[in-house]
Amino acid sequence: MNKDLERTFLNALDESQEKLLRVCYSYANSTEEAKDLFQEVLVNIWKALPNFNGDSTLTTWMYRITLNVGLRYRSNLLRDKKRISEIKSVTIEQIEGHQEESRSRLKLDLLRQCVRHLNEIDKAVITLYLEELPYKEIGTILGLKENTVAVRVKRIKTKLLNCLNEKL
Repeated sequence: MNKDLERTFLNALDESQEKLLRVCYSYANSTEEAKDLFQEVLVNIWKALPNFNGDSTLTTWMYRITLNVGLRYRSNLLRDKKRISEIKSVTIEQIEGHQEESRSRLKLDLLRQCVRHLNEIDKAVITLYLEELPYKEIGTILGLKENTVAVRVKRIKTKLLNCLNEKL
């Protein structure tokens, strides 16, 4: 690979690394799995970078690759049935017993559990929404109309709120 391509990759990675890692968390069952998935995403981006044609922004293109790798990962987990994920129930007493930082961490973990239970398109929509991407860009990445994205976000928020209320 030439130096310009390498520089492009490193600059894009520097700008988007945390965002892409958060997307990986939506598809992984643990921090370690998310990091492994992120490495797989980076390999896929690096291999595909020479074929980037500029039809979208580099960040949008990277999100698309990240989502595809995440979807493929989840699909392989379900198909192979090599892993069984357990969702631990959390009671109000357990939440009240922790410090504020632990409480925030627990709520984030519960939200991640709820997101994992969404269907794949809803998971992709809400993950990109939580990354504060505009509806138009989410639509571009997922091949949806902007209005469709807006309606889905509203419905997904309701689903997540219901899920969180059940867990708390």
